[in-house]
Amino acid sequence: MPKLAPKHQFLDLSDYGRPLARLWANWLKNTRFTPIHVTLIFGVSGLIAIYCILQNHYFTASFFLILKSIIDAVDGELARVKKTPSYSGRYLDSIFDLILNFLIFMAICYISQTTFWLSLLAFIGIQLQGTLFNYYYVILRNHSAGGDATSQIFEDHSPRALPGESQKSVEILFAIYTVVYGVFDKIIHTLDSSAYKVKTFPNWFMTLVSLYGLGFQLLLIALLLSLNRVEMIAPFFVAYSVLILVLIGIRKVFIKSET
Repeated sequence: MPKLAPKHQFLDLSDYGRPLARLWANWLKNTRFTPIHVTLIFGVSGLIAIYCILQNHYFTASFFLILKSIIDAVDGELARVKKTPSYSGRYLDSIFDLILNFLIFMAICYISQTTFWLSLLAFIGIQLQGTLFNYYYVILRNHSAGGDATSQIFEDHSPRALPGESQKSVEILFAIYTVVYGVFDKIIHTLDSSAYKVKTFPNWFMTLVSLYGLGFQLLLIALLLSLNRVEMIAPFFVAYSVLILVLIGIRKVFIKSET
């Protein structure tokens, strides 16, 4: 099942690794590799990037951040080609992303003059940015006939496990997910509480919001690292968060909710 029905597919600026991810997924289709294995591999790639940041090997760190972004798309593609979607994989993927994002900003704090509080604020900012993109994207996916509805618009209850996964594992990972993501979800839902009533989002709007997709965020971090502008990363993402209110304003003005 594709993420979106063909008529709702848009230019996702954060999804530049998708073509390569599809090739890797098809290559792994008939192997024993599962989407969970791939998720673990992208976690390792992220950890290598963090180690490289700590060692001041910024260009190498940039490479592994981009590699992590590409591998991040492989697990979902592999689940689709193997026809083995799972809530466990969906929650584990998101939990890993949050942990790695936090460690990236703490590593930047450690090796630069960036203060802890500015680094923490940048981490909160990048999470809110990603949550906004995910909020609109999941709404579109759930309202798109033929789209992937594995993710819920409101993660307020543990879903029933899909074939091939344990209900207990789903419930444990769901509980962890709600603890680490709950506050970000609530903030974004409060800022745009009626977005879920929108029948569909135009492609141009989703392309604009994809500036907040994790792949694009990692691309920006990689670019600043490769240019040896590590001191700019945290301040940039704090300032970049201003677009949250701009994008929500555009949604409310130009894309009306159903009454």
